[in-house]
Amino acid sequence: MTGIEVIAEKCVGCKLCIKACPYSAIYMKGKLAVIDMAKCTLCGACVDACKFDAIILRKEEEPQKDISEYKGVCIVAEQKKGVIQPVTYELLGKGKELADRLDVQLSSILIGENMKDKTDELIHRGADRIYLVDSPKLAHYQDEPYTKIIIELIKEYKPEIVLCGATSTGRSLISRVAVRLKTGLTADCTGLDIDEEKRLLLQNRPAFGGNIMATIMCPNHRPQMATVRHKVMKEAEVDTRRKGEVIKKDYSDKLLQSRTKTVDVVEEEKEKVNLSEADFIVSGGRGLGCPENFSVIQELADTLGAAVGASRAAVDASWISYSHQVGQTGKTVCPKIYIACGISGQIQHLAGMSSSDIIIAINKDADAPIFKVATYGIVGDLFQIVPALVKKIKELT
Repeated sequence: MTGIEVIAEKCVGCKLCIKACPYSAIYMKGKLAVIDMAKCTLCGACVDACKFDAIILRKEEEPQKDISEYKGVCIVAEQKKGVIQPVTYELLGKGKELADRLDVQLSSILIGENMKDKTDELIHRGADRIYLVDSPKLAHYQDEPYTKIIIELIKEYKPEIVLCGATSTGRSLISRVAVRLKTGLTADCTGLDIDEEKRLLLQNRPAFGGNIMATIMCPNHRPQMATVRHKVMKEAEVDTRRKGEVIKKDYSDKLLQSRTKTVDVVEEEKEKVNLSEADFIVSGGRGLGCPENFSVIQELADTLGAAVGASRAAVDASWISYSHQVGQTGKTVCPKIYIACGISGQIQHLAGMSSSDIIIAINKDADAPIFKVATYGIVGDLFQIVPALVKKIKELT
């Protein structure tokens, strides 16, 4: 049985456990420590702190999985209104690479309504097998039925790696799946690799506020699960000659039930240019000095037909809305050209734009970190350089 107990005969009322408890779950009743089970998380901090062995923590051992039964790489495809989302194609590209190195199949889970015609898109992008769950009840994403379906599929087909996009839908969905399967999940990965000898997925992501890059592994549980940020990987190429297998799965109405229902879907007002999908982006940072100076960035963006981005510093200063933020805590972008104006280039920002094809940096500080990743660097006053660029571009067009 799982639980925690204070041995009254051993407790001396020293209060060391109270000081050690991070959840304020222990209080004194006379000279006896009492644990509030409504607050206790069974973290064990009090057990380690007690010098008199007066606290006993019991945790039920989980039966060990036979991880050798798990084979294959599986991508959870994301769709909205019947349209496969681009992050799925990025995952298929990386997933195929990982599957080939492990010498296993690449599969994909596709859930929705009237999605049968979309299976070929996934096969042409690299999937060998599609698990299709199609029902009018699944037209709109809902946490409960989508979670239960994916759990059933994983239990039946036992993939060793499961990948999902780090989108609002993916983050909501796959964390629930991982908890119920009692396996690990690495969120917001910016890189994936394989230890072929140990068959371990090497999951890379920024950590400690983006100050380091961590490589995370899940050696003892399966499947190994990760969400991957949009635009950090290249989309899989289309090969219309590829053939694959479609396995249609049907589940009971009870499994498809949800305690919530979709009343209405309200479309967000579209930006002038979609930042995540833009081929050209002009971003401004702290070097702009004030919100009014974003007009300089906007003029260059309008001239190029580009989207306007921003660093976290500019967003935190309320110079521009969060929807423009590029970086670890904003949007990940991969344009053909990324122009960074007055952005120093902290690792949090680089995590969101370093995969751009061409990076042009404009900064008066020659030692700014942005120049280490820039294809072209211009050291100087952006308020002189940007207007000059605008003038030259207009002359050429």
